[in-house]
Amino acid sequence: MLLCRGKCMEFTFCYLFQVFTSIATLTYIFFFLYQLFTCDACGHMQFILKSLKLDVTLGKTCPDISSSVKKLKNCGNMGELLCLLWYFRETAVLVFFIFICLYLLQIDKRHQSKDSIFFRDGVRRIDFVLSYVDDLNKEWEKKLERRKEFESNLQKAGLELETEDKKESEDGKIFFVKIHAPWEVLITYAEVLNIKVPIRENDIPPMVENPLDCVLFPLRLPEKVMHPEPDYFTAPFSKDKQELYLINDESTFFSPSMRNRIVNYILTRCPYGTEEGKKKFGIKRLLNNGTYTAAYPLHDCQYWKKASDPNCDSERYTLYMEWARFLRFYKEQPLDLIRKYYGEKIGIYFAWLGFYTEMLFLAAVVGLICFLYGLFTMDENMSSKEICDPAIGGEIIMCPLCDRDCEYWRLNTTCESSQYSHLFDNVATLFFAIFMGIWVTLFLEFWKRRQARLKYEWDLVDFEEEQQQLQLRPEYEAKCTQKKKNPVTQEMEPYLPLTSQAVRFCISGATVLFWVSLIIASMIAVIVYRLAVYAAFASLMENTQTLQPISGLLTPQLATSVTASCLNFVIIMVLNFFYERIAIWITDMEIPRTHMEYENRLTMKMFLFQFVNYYSSCFYVAFFKGKFVGYPGAYTYMFNRWRNEECDPAGCLIELTTQLTIVMAGKQIWGNIQEAIVPWICNWWGRRKARNNPENLYSRWEQDHDLQTFGALGLFYEYLEMVIQFGFITLFVASFPLAPLLALMNNILEIRVDSWKLTTQFRRPVAAKAHSIGVWQEILNGMAILSVVTNAFIVAFTSDMIPRLVYYYAYSESEDSPMSGYINNSLSVFQISDFRPRNEPKENPENFVICRYRDYRYPPGHERKYLHTMQFWHILAAKLAFIIIMEHVVFIVKFFVAWMIPDVPADVKAKIKREKYLTQKILHEYELEKLKERLCQGDKRATEKEFIATEGRMELSRAM
Repeated sequence: MLLCRGKCMEFTFCYLFQVFTSIATLTYIFFFLYQLFTCDACGHMQFILKSLKLDVTLGKTCPDISSSVKKLKNCGNMGELLCLLWYFRETAVLVFFIFICLYLLQIDKRHQSKDSIFFRDGVRRIDFVLSYVDDLNKEWEKKLERRKEFESNLQKAGLELETEDKKESEDGKIFFVKIHAPWEVLITYAEVLNIKVPIRENDIPPMVENPLDCVLFPLRLPEKVMHPEPDYFTAPFSKDKQELYLINDESTFFSPSMRNRIVNYILTRCPYGTEEGKKKFGIKRLLNNGTYTAAYPLHDCQYWKKASDPNCDSERYTLYMEWARFLRFYKEQPLDLIRKYYGEKIGIYFAWLGFYTEMLFLAAVVGLICFLYGLFTMDENMSSKEICDPAIGGEIIMCPLCDRDCEYWRLNTTCESSQYSHLFDNVATLFFAIFMGIWVTLFLEFWKRRQARLKYEWDLVDFEEEQQQLQLRPEYEAKCTQKKKNPVTQEMEPYLPLTSQAVRFCISGATVLFWVSLIIASMIAVIVYRLAVYAAFASLMENTQTLQPISGLLTPQLATSVTASCLNFVIIMVLNFFYERIAIWITDMEIPRTHMEYENRLTMKMFLFQFVNYYSSCFYVAFFKGKFVGYPGAYTYMFNRWRNEECDPAGCLIELTTQLTIVMAGKQIWGNIQEAIVPWICNWWGRRKARNNPENLYSRWEQDHDLQTFGALGLFYEYLEMVIQFGFITLFVASFPLAPLLALMNNILEIRVDSWKLTTQFRRPVAAKAHSIGVWQEILNGMAILSVVTNAFIVAFTSDMIPRLVYYYAYSESEDSPMSGYINNSLSVFQISDFRPRNEPKENPENFVICRYRDYRYPPGHERKYLHTMQFWHILAAKLAFIIIMEHVVFIVKFFVAWMIPDVPADVKAKIKREKYLTQKILHEYELEKLKERLCQGDKRATEKEFIATEGRMELSRAM
């Protein structure tokens, strides 16, 4: 009886438990669906296991359910799991477990997380990825044949491929071909590319610690970030001497950047067939014709978190946390880690940008001091006092600034602009112009020293010789069908006939000349705009009551200058957009032989265009505006229609400052928008569908595929932007002492924007070597020399410094206040009755008899009426003398400083010699040991003379 009652209670309890489980299961299914669409697969599995952790006491009471749960947790395959469904056939649990089985079947296919940088076996590293879309268009079969042939040849070259079907991709359209370079391929091409690898840890003592290190400690990064690898003595890799190198692990001996560089070398030279009788090869051509849509190496992890794989260094995450965030703007840059991850070429760029920014700090401080001097002495400026004085400036009637429509005006209406002009046109302007001439020399010379140190630390000392041999462009080899013997190597090489080169250069030169002429034409159009709208602005401001309160600040000259500067900036941007594509096209047409030659030619074309495009308007305001005006009654006209512009009575320097500020600031703002916001928007839009997927199903190759491409010319545009900025702060810095400060603030932002976009918004670039900033160094040297000339001319002809000094020392009539009367002295007199009909204003309500204009000419009634006075020639002579003296002084100081500062630091020279000696010694000792082994083994070829010769070579090396 008791036994029966116990069984009934057990049955009742199990039945109630099954009902409870059914209700709970429905709840679990709801939360399971929520987990499915919000969490990753790992979260799904954890949720399932948590759901199956039933209470132990219930397991004791209902052993069938308990054993089923245990089996489910420990099942080894899907068959055992399906058998368990029999235990749950009578409850709603069956629905739950069917759903689980279907999901686990899906997970079983994708048991490995796709957020990985390895093949499916989890061992072979993905060194490169190719992607393509299998679209059924007219050229589908041709593209398929090209891909088969190309991938077959890649495998013949020793690379290993693994293809991800389009069904596995996010949009179901893209195939991904993953490429792995095995050890045999790596060592073969490491020898071909002359890659240097470690042979022994560096035993040269480090530099003596800087006494300021304790002060600079907040700016430092952790040692592991700054120096991710030990310093080694290195030697070019050779397959026959593998025992010589420090090969601890074959899978990590070559860094990922070295591996992708080797694979890219193979990809750019691998053939894929013959078309139209010509041999076709190279991934670049396949990308251009649409056979493949992308080719790129992989980032090692997501930038916001470390990789789950312990074999991954997560260098991208480290770079983001320590370098690419704006809050780290005050920290030094981890240049060694940048070089290790992105390669030497990108590392050199950030080293140069960081050094340039550091040097700008000194120029910015001095420029700010000069600006503050102008600000604090503004009230002491006698010229602006006389202009603003109603008894002086208010009584001086100025001649109209345009024909017919403009009216006579009083000089004191330019009071505010004359005061602001003193901010930049003062004695400190001369000092700052001379200082910047010396600063630019210091910058260039110290950069050479910094560059020499990097060349040693990054094993780039002998790179220049390697460049000519290793960087032959595949396009050159493909397009140059004729061959001739190389006099050095005695091998047949492709070459471009001289007649073909001449024709291509003529076409290229004519194209560049046409576009430069187009820029000059656009500048003339802006000048015509200035001349045409000035009268409109003058009439508008005089007749509009709402503008009267600001008429003193916003003069017709300033309104015309600001609107013309904005219009000029828009024209600059539009012309840049088109010319960039033209420059690339004509450089491709020239078929340069090497990559360095290609970059140098493109650089010169682009810089010439950008130089004329950005600086032409500044040159016009600085050196032409107001210089060829004529005088009332005999004005000069452009195209015999528009009267040439005049400068403000306070001078043209304030207008040059306005032009420089608008173009420089506008370019920097627009550049940051292009570099940061546009890529971010594009990536956000491209990844919008993938945000709902679990992270381990959004593969590493798909994540990188959705990023923007950092093309071969990506770094070129960064250099170009900075060099144009360098021109603004050197060529015209005498007119705007705050330019270095603006550049400093921009560059602090620029470093973090460039690092952020490179780390988070762009695919990983292919690593490339570079031992310097290339032709940009010569461009900077040229601009440094030109800047001395332009600043001397700005001080002499654009500012009022020389006329004021001539008046102070030769024409002043007051000993107590030498500069009083300067404004009256600098304005000539014109008799209104001498106006020509086309010049005379329509109205003269106050019946003025005379008006004043800015020049040094004899007054009416003089026998030499309206001709230049002797003071004009004195001022002109003083200006020319000043230019000659300033140029010679600055050039002498520049050349002396350059001579005093050696290009290579003494300790670096010693280290280079020491490393060469030790490397030769290690190699010779290795050869000697191998020779001894051969002698011991009875190798007859290893004669005693060979042994003696090897020892003698070692002794000679020691002596040298």
